[in-house]
Amino acid sequence: MNGTQFIITTAIILFVAFALGWFANWLVHRFTRVRQSDVADLDRMSQELHEAEETRDQAITYLQQREAELTNQLTQTEAELRAAMDGLRDARQEAEEMRARLNRFE
Repeated sequence: MNGTQFIITTAIILFVAFALGWFANWLVHRFTRVRQSDVADLDRMSQELHEAEETRDQAITYLQQREAELTNQLTQTEAELRAAMDGLRDARQEAEEMRARLNRFE
């Protein structure tokens, strides 16, 4: 092999290596490129997530308010029940006293 053949062979090998490298680079960029539709989908999903979080926060706030209302109502009902039970106890005691007075007069 003389010098000219060696230079031509080396040039061909380097050109083939360059072409393969360029093709590999093109393939990598082709498959890893982010498409505009993917970006739009991500934007839409982030907006939906934000709306879902707002809805969740509103639901939590509503449930906390409702729980506070029901707790207040339960407390009032228990107070009314206690008052009614105290009134009933007093009425029974009064009735017993009346019976005792009636029994004394008989």
